[in-house]
Formats: sequence, C-alpha cells, structure tokens
Amino acid sequence: MEKPYDPGEALKLDNQLCFPLYAAARRIVGSYTPFLRPLGITYTQYITFLLLWEKDGITVGEICRRLYLDSGTVTPMLKKMEHEGYVTRQRSEDDERRVTVFLTDQGKELKKKAEEIPRKIGGCISLSGEDAQSLYRILYEILNNGCAGAAEPEKRQKAGKNWRESGQAGWREEPGGSERGTGPAGTERSA
Repeated sequence: MEKPYDPGEALKLDNQLCFPLYAAARRIVGSYTPFLRPLGITYTQYITFLLLWEKDGITVGEICRRLYLDSGTVTPMLKKMEHEGYVTRQRSEDDERRVTVFLTDQGKELKKKAEEIPRKIGGCISLSGEDAQSLYRILYEILNNGCAGAAEPEKRQKAGKNWRESGQAGWREEPGGSERGTGPAGTERSA
C-alpha cells in the first residue's frame, strides 16, 4: 500500500539521502588533509594531479568533465598550480578557447611523494572490499545519471531508477516489489 507524502517526515534531516552523502564526502576529503598539507596542495589540486599523472596534456574542459567541476573552479586552481611551477597551460593555435594543461618536471616529481596517499586513506575507511565496490558503483550511478530523481517518473524508469513514488526520502522499491530503505542512523526499515 502506497504511503501518502508527509512533508513533516520528508523534511527531517535524518530522512535526507543528501545529508549523509554530504557529511561523508566532507569527512573523507578532510581525511586527506594531513597527507596533502606536507605536499602543499589541496584536495582539488590532488585529484587534478591524479588526472594529469594518468594522462598528461589534457584540456581544461576534460579536467572539468572528469572532476565534475565547472571552469570557474578549475581555471583559478590551474593558474595557481602554474604559478607554483607544477603545470603549464597552452592555448590551441586552432581555437583560443581550448587550453591544454601539461605537467612540469616539478609536477611529475610530486607523484613520487604522493604514492602512499591512496594506501593511507584506504586504511582510514573501514569498509569491506565488497561494500567499497558497491558504494563506488552506486556513487558513479548517481554521478552519471545526474539528478534523475527530479525528473518525471517515466524518465526515472528510463534512467534505470526504480524509486518508490511515495515521496519519502530513503525509500525504494526493490526488484520483485518488496520495499526497503534506511532510516535514522542507518537503521533498516521495511514497509
């Protein structure tokens, strides 16, 4: 049976999916600070370096796309990284709007100093390998589908979403029609 939408319940902090995502992201990003501070870089610079260490010579547009950031955030950060001697930016001769970013020797050398960061951070997060893989998959599903939950029900279904139409945050219809969700403090609740 469908539960009617209850604005009082829907507006409780503990019923918001966005809040634990926001709080967890802040906590995880904050856990990088002790490892990044000695290198003199921020978390956003670190993830930019990860991209450039993976593939040097990528455009500002590609950096924005891969990091889910806008150019108003990325451009000033790249200017600072260039000023600090980590990268160079080169405008395309064919299209002035296209800027490609390259690591300098100093930017390449920083990779060696950062090699242990993923291992150290992995030790700070107590999730089983299976839970970590599930979380990774779910987070990328959210990122890749945008805000599909705000779309019309038919569009949500097309986007692969099977959200329950109750309007209650945190509830979903499972395959086969059973319902479940999480409530305050991560407790399981069933309808």
